[in-house]
Amino acid sequence: MFLAAGASAASPPAICEALLGQTVAADQIGLPTRGARVISAKMVRARAARGRATPAYCEVRGAIDPVDDAAPQIRFALDLPVAWNHKALMMGGGGFDGVIPDTGGPMLGEPFDQVVPPLLRGYAVFASDSGHQAVPGAAPIPAVDAAFAVNDEALANFGGAALKKTRDVAIKLMARAYGQTPDRTYFAGGSNGGREGLLVAQRWPDDFDGVIVAFPFWNAGTTALTFGSVMNGFAAPGAYLPPAGQALLFDAVMARCDGLDGLKDGLIANVDACDFDPSVLRCAGPAKDTCLSDPQILALRRYDAKISYPYRTRGRETSYPGFPVFAGADLRGDQQMASTLPAHPAVATMPVIAHFWDQFARFVIARDAGFNPLALDPEHPGRRVGRINQVVDLLDADSVDLTRFKARGGRLILYHGLADPIVSPRSTVAYWKRLQAAMGTDAVGGFARFYVIPGYGHGPAGLSAFNPAWDALGVLEAWAEEGVSPGPQTIADVGPQARSRPLCEYGTWPRYDGRGDPMLASSFSCVVGM
Repeated sequence: MFLAAGASAASPPAICEALLGQTVAADQIGLPTRGARVISAKMVRARAARGRATPAYCEVRGAIDPVDDAAPQIRFALDLPVAWNHKALMMGGGGFDGVIPDTGGPMLGEPFDQVVPPLLRGYAVFASDSGHQAVPGAAPIPAVDAAFAVNDEALANFGGAALKKTRDVAIKLMARAYGQTPDRTYFAGGSNGGREGLLVAQRWPDDFDGVIVAFPFWNAGTTALTFGSVMNGFAAPGAYLPPAGQALLFDAVMARCDGLDGLKDGLIANVDACDFDPSVLRCAGPAKDTCLSDPQILALRRYDAKISYPYRTRGRETSYPGFPVFAGADLRGDQQMASTLPAHPAVATMPVIAHFWDQFARFVIARDAGFNPLALDPEHPGRRVGRINQVVDLLDADSVDLTRFKARGGRLILYHGLADPIVSPRSTVAYWKRLQAAMGTDAVGGFARFYVIPGYGHGPAGLSAFNPAWDALGVLEAWAEEGVSPGPQTIADVGPQARSRPLCEYGTWPRYDGRGDPMLASSFSCVVGM
């Protein structure tokens, strides 16, 4: 319940109203700022919304002032439920951030009516825009406005500093509202929010008791370079894959590999056994709706293949393992390859990763809005190599030193869709293997789990062949608070097929047993090998 700090009790509206205008001094925040202040604080009554009864809570909004006068503020949100469970959860962002996640909604884009959102569970929930405010219309698609990156402090905040600053401010305000700090604090994020989750576990392990990481953009700078390499390939004459070609490729891959898990269900679970060769679709000449040209096949192979960056000599990320475009990644639609080739200036209908590269190259690397990203070869960047090394080292969460996080009882749940064409599951596998090599397989198994989901692309749910709903927060709570290690898990597909599958740990995949209802997880087993 709400308690005024230093008082026995007070009405929730009075306590909420008292937060308005309060400040948090700079010396109470773990990284340099000029302090923070509450801009608005208002009570939200309990009500029915989207099929659920939402609780009464205090909606707090505020700002953290930068050291550099030219840098933007960090804007944050903090929702304080009246019926508090003595726990807190920080939500991660997505893309280049710039907007505050919906602290009253579900985590990671999960369906509101399938998984109970943290606020409804009694969590105090907080998040930030990572230290800049995206300008509506500044970029052709949402979440990729990178104009902020011309300012060093704003880029550092996006790189990770805003996470610590926001967390410290939120905890101070919770203490004032409730009279105590949370007993447990968790983090959940996907894509760039997944990168943020790995950052907090590594850099500030004393601040969080558990972290949920989905399809993490953990090596953000290296991935952005790869977006450039891939999109430059598709920008070559005759190389772009229009919608008809996207559909042709997807259907051919599914025809080849869908049944390798014992069931033709529109999902490729046994990805290691999928040996699709795009040359079976080759045209003798120009591309047609029924075949692919040599330039198209070359660009697709580039999308799928490992790409190396030989100038990366600091012992950090020197390559990217490619994307599963020949193992079930769905390139169709506005969220993937879209309908027009990469261009400069950018157009809304070009691929989503082309938009990301456009913003990254212009604002993060060149710091020049007029720069042509198609003129920069990420594998041979010439005079820009120094700047690229600088920003990639800043953005990549490539440390796997989670020793302190493990030692204090931290728990990590990691998952990734096997059909993700935007952040490759192979990259997350590389992180996981590196973590095991550094800490030992048994040690990692004591505090972390890594699950893979066939048919799942790059969230949120609704854009994939399999759209998962799973109570990851409930699993994390039981593990962190009660010592109950995650056992066999089941996930629901909330798409039109309304099916379920076992949630298999990496190294295994769900195979149909050949009997039983194929719509039910009980008819599948997680198996090892091809």
